[in-house]
Amino acid sequence: MNGLGSLTELLSLLLTAAAAGVLTVVGALTENAGIADLLAEPSVFALWELGMGLLLLYTGIYMLGYREVWLEIQARLAS
Repeated sequence: MNGLGSLTELLSLLLTAAAAGVLTVVGALTENAGIADLLAEPSVFALWELGMGLLLLYTGIYMLGYREVWLEIQARLAS
């Protein structure tokens, strides 16, 4: 493969890893806010925050972090 293709793939992998990190941090913060709101006063908004935090964590950790970044790194190291 040419150098430009490898550079493009590496940049794509780095951007995906950065997006996974951002989604994971935002998900954790949203979960924390949802738990705090739920403990202060149970409401539908607190449950919505918990659900959105869970969705962001799942997307950041599993969908991007594991399935896209980690498996790609493992495949590159194996070859």
